[in-house]
Amino acid sequence: MQQTIDAICEAAATSPLSIVIIGVGDADFTAMEQIDGDKNELCNSAGEPAQRDIVQFVPFNKYKLNGTRLAKETMAEIPGQIVQYFKSRNIHPRPPIPPPMYDEIYY
Repeated sequence: MQQTIDAICEAAATSPLSIVIIGVGDADFTAMEQIDGDKNELCNSAGEPAQRDIVQFVPFNKYKLNGTRLAKETMAEIPGQIVQYFKSRNIHPRPPIPPPMYDEIYY
């Protein structure tokens, strides 16, 4: 498990990566909750914390009767993870493209 945590910590520092894990069934998902990093800080073998939380774990059984909620919980952290990565690399969005200008209105 520590090798997995080390790999996640390395990816969090270097890659625009999000990891989504769906736990299906009645197994013990304690390890998945650990690498999720929402409750406890994820640290590598050297004790250094992950630079970003890139793992989202969702237990399927908790949301199996509500597909919309399952989708929402599954994808909830990804936008923030993308923003965190861009900020960590000092990457700024391009300005929006203005809409085309029309000389005449067409109906």
